Amino acid sequence: MARPRKPLLSRDRIVEAAGALVDAEGLEAVSTRRLAAALGVSGPSLYNHFRTKDEILDAVADSVSARVDLSMFEGGRDWRAALHAWAHSYRDALADHPNIVPVLARGPGRRPAGLRLADAVFGAMTEAGWPPSQATRIGALMRYFILGSAVASFARGFVDDRTAYDPADYPHLGQAHLLAERGREVDEGAFETGLTALLDGLALQYEALKETA
Repeated sequence: MARPRKPLLSRDRIVEAAGALVDAEGLEAVSTRRLAAALGVSGPSLYNHFRTKDEILDAVADSVSARVDLSMFEGGRDWRAALHAWAHSYRDALADHPNIVPVLARGPGRRPAGLRLADAVFGAMTEAGWPPSQATRIGALMRYFILGSAVASFARGFVDDRTAYDPADYPHLGQAHLLAERGREVDEGAFETGLTALLDGLALQYEALKETA
């Protein structure tokens, strides 16, 4: 009986394996040796698809960017509503893959999905009447806010131990030990609060812009 053929090595298989490794152990865990072992191939065979480890990590990052919904920027939707929906989609895409955020934070570079994302945001803002320079700043501002929110949990930064926050030392942290068990609620609420405040501020700038036009 013939032996089952091994699945052909492909860029997609490498990216999937690297992404799983990043999720489980972080960026430093990715190496050609580890990836080759996970894929059941020799290390040099990876170089038929990627020249460097950084190229692999770029591809993993771009696979996460590709999950962000951009449909809200189509059909002339109000710019504020579009940014709000996009911000949540972007954060949701990052929520399951926080270890890849440092790579995404370096910018899109030549990554296709990342460039489509930047193009969609910039295009929607300029079509809404924002000057190109301000549209660029809005795109940057949104990325800072969304990526920053995905790096770590504020609520889970506190321990579930009342004795860790002695009122004599931290008079305003008497309930801080309760934050850890409400991590998701706190973090999602903080994101929505910040996003609303950010968009409110932009809306004021937009109205002032229209008045001077």
